[in-house]
Amino acid sequence: MTTLQSDFQTEVLQSDLPVLVDFSAEWCGPCRMIAPAVDQLATELAGKAKVVTVDIDEHSEVAGRYGIMSIPALVVFKGGQEVDRIVGAAPKAQIEQMVRRHLS
Repeated sequence: MTTLQSDFQTEVLQSDLPVLVDFSAEWCGPCRMIAPAVDQLATELAGKAKVVTVDIDEHSEVAGRYGIMSIPALVVFKGGQEVDRIVGAAPKAQIEQMVRRHLS
């Protein structure tokens, strides 16, 4: 899993692969609860999809742009567009199913 360091445009919107973006924050208990599952998916889907974590406190403009009101919010981007979203702590199987729907 990659933590967004630089540019959302480059990391996510211009990615050739579908990207699962985990909008979260250090202080968010449910975010910490699903983090191991998101990490596992990053490993399991390597080469098929990217997984990027966006800390909403550090990147509030990105969170605002995509209407992130509650976290964790897991958003799939493909071809620079949002194509799917889960808000709240979800089981790994549900997150994986959402991402796999968008693998080409």
